[in-house]
Amino acid sequence: MTNLDTGTHREQQYEHGLKVLREIDGEAGQRVVDSLADVSPELARQVVGWAFGEIYDRPGLAPRDRQLVTLGMLTALGGCEPQLDVHVNAALNVGLTPVEITEALLHSAVYCGMPRAINATFVARKVFADRGLLPVGGGVEDGVEDGVEDGVGDGGMEGGGRG
Repeated sequence: MTNLDTGTHREQQYEHGLKVLREIDGEAGQRVVDSLADVSPELARQVVGWAFGEIYDRPGLAPRDRQLVTLGMLTALGGCEPQLDVHVNAALNVGLTPVEITEALLHSAVYCGMPRAINATFVARKVFADRGLLPVGGGVEDGVEDGVEDGVGDGGMEGGGRG
């Protein structure tokens, strides 16, 4: 492959990545790229070309599933609140609901710890507030009230719950 071919491929990959970035992250993703322009334009190019041009557009996972994985990973890493903000927005953009997002963050507490799950949930709360999506849920969701499934005892493993 010649340098010209490499440059053309790189530009095509970047353009494709920019399209995927806009579809998934919208304005928030573009702001991240723009904020890197004067300090590390190559990092911005890699975010667009590699992360979005190659990885995010692979056929093995649907965009909503990729966002669930991303939310879990950023929560686990901790200290990624700015990226969580972008990806909570992205999760909403690709069809996840606030209930699904908060449930995923709640689930992460088991594996990542309460402080990280709480920090991630506070980020989600800010995004939901910005988008007019608060309050999330209520006392009753999907037949579950106060943690007790209809007709299933205490909802725990011994009571026939899903555990």
